[in-house]
Amino acid sequence: MVQPKLSTRARLALHAFLKNEAAGGYVLMVAAALALIVANSPLARAYFAALHAGVGGISVHHAINDGLMALFFLLVGLEIKREVLDGQLSRLADVLLPGAAALGGVALPALIYLAFNAQHPNSIAGWAIPSATDIAFALGVLALLGSRVPTSLKVFLTAIAIMDDLAAIVIIALFYTEQLNGLALAGAGAVLLALVALNRLKVLALWPYLLLGAVLWFLVLKSGIHATLAGVALALTIPLRREGPSPLHRLEHALHKPVAFGITPLFGFANAGLSFAGVGLSALLAPVPLGVALGLFVGKQLGVFGVAYGLVKLGWARLPQGASVAQLYGVAVLCGIGFTMSLFIGGLAFADPALIDATKIGVLVGSLGSALLGVVILRLAKPEPPARP
Repeated sequence: MVQPKLSTRARLALHAFLKNEAAGGYVLMVAAALALIVANSPLARAYFAALHAGVGGISVHHAINDGLMALFFLLVGLEIKREVLDGQLSRLADVLLPGAAALGGVALPALIYLAFNAQHPNSIAGWAIPSATDIAFALGVLALLGSRVPTSLKVFLTAIAIMDDLAAIVIIALFYTEQLNGLALAGAGAVLLALVALNRLKVLALWPYLLLGAVLWFLVLKSGIHATLAGVALALTIPLRREGPSPLHRLEHALHKPVAFGITPLFGFANAGLSFAGVGLSALLAPVPLGVALGLFVGKQLGVFGVAYGLVKLGWARLPQGASVAQLYGVAVLCGIGFTMSLFIGGLAFADPALIDATKIGVLVGSLGSALLGVVILRLAKPEPPARP
């Protein structure tokens, strides 16, 4: 795959993005580990009680998942828009390899999950849980390998994860929407039109967008569509200018550190807590955790690598610059790290606490297995030898 030519602003944004996401991945790892430690300590009762405590009529857990995570989705939406208009996904030739690989990495994990849960009506709704890659976790693991991995593969992984996030957003909107409130939905549509009008009128100040965005979030929350999708809708209306100061770049820069080092780790701490009391082999082999774990560990690597390698062998795409087939496979394995978005979708799919805990088991096993195997492969893999002049 030939490296695309990017504007100076796009290159700087990509560098900052990779740096922040990798560092944020370490913080997320610590938060997840801390949640597991607390959930299996004498503090467990206080931990779970705090998550279910009421704040403004909703629990702390829902305030994090429905409120703060809207900012996470706002940042995801900004990243997607930037990459499509002025980044790694701005040219069709550069989209083909990561785009097709991401599609394979979404479809095969879902099929594997369904293979284990098709006969279980109470758990079939979790089919999308193993379909997403956690970009922060994956880039954090990749950063541990330093210069062993060429930058082109880090960009390739970023592009796949962004497309995974886009697919997850579409899946949430289409399949995890509750009964709709027509009045609230109409109000949300009117606010969205007002945001589009601000964009068309070339309003560059951020505060009108953020003010209307807060109203949009409230109306979407009341409409039955998951409130976090308001963040994505708002992101798509923020103006992007290739020259001069850009509202999108300003907002993305302002959100990166709070999301990477605050919101995402807080989400991980609030959602990764799992008591291992009574968890034995039978619990690991139940349909939900088995489907999720194998979907992430087996489905992701086969889906991503199988499609990418197939396109390369057919001559329709080229390997990322300086990368070998073995390194491509190692990155495909890392795509099985599905922590944040997988836990998020699991919370939407299931109301039963037992199924949510089963989801956590599968996500932790599948993600940990993918991380360990991916690191081993990439440490042993040799880079592509330089071409002879």
